[in-house]
Amino acid sequence: MLTHHPGMERLAGAREELDADELDPTALAGNLRDLARINRWLGGVRLSRMALADLERSATPARRQAGEVFRILDVGTGGADVPAALLASWTGPGRLEVVAIDRNPAIVAAASTMLERNGTTGPRGLELRVADGLALPDPDEAFDVAHASLVLHHLDPGDAVALIREMARVARVGIVLNDLSRSRLGWIGAWLMGHVLTRNRFTRSDAPMSVRRAYTASEASAMLREAGLAIVSCRFGVFRHRWAIAAARTR
Repeated sequence: MLTHHPGMERLAGAREELDADELDPTALAGNLRDLARINRWLGGVRLSRMALADLERSATPARRQAGEVFRILDVGTGGADVPAALLASWTGPGRLEVVAIDRNPAIVAAASTMLERNGTTGPRGLELRVADGLALPDPDEAFDVAHASLVLHHLDPGDAVALIREMARVARVGIVLNDLSRSRLGWIGAWLMGHVLTRNRFTRSDAPMSVRRAYTASEASAMLREAGLAIVSCRFGVFRHRWAIAAARTR
């Protein structure tokens, strides 16, 4: 049962500040900076990097050739800090290219501005687009892997499974999901972080609500299997506040 976990019911049907169609630009920019720090400090980027490596190893036992391109679709990219970090740490013999999408044009514009200030756009292989993860414009198997960080908890179970299926459709190898894990300890940590480390109103409101809306790793794994994927690995953050699951397409 996806809406229940011992000790904490999943908060279904709620909307976070970041879910709104109209967003205050200043608050949005501050929130995206906070999320980038959270991803960096609390291991979100590291979890995605490890899960992507797990998935790639499961599908390509032979090393890529120097001229090959490995393409990732990053769904619900927010500030695009995770794909930028993946590009910065890429060590493969081939070239990494990332298409990072978000359904809200304001978020894509804010991400572009933030990346330009950090000097991480351009020839590094990152492209930003406006697109909806539930209705991707790309053809089947257009990418090697589809990745989503801190996206799944925004969706109720039916849409979450639909997102997974759509991500799997455009991914040749499989997908990686990275998200928060619902727990009382995680909620306390998110509340403290939102009220001690930032004054941003989006972060203060959304951080604890995100934990309440989150799925556990076992719930997310069940949705991946329902969508027809095979679990390759499941990794947890050091505080078990977050998980990343690599799942392969089944032929």
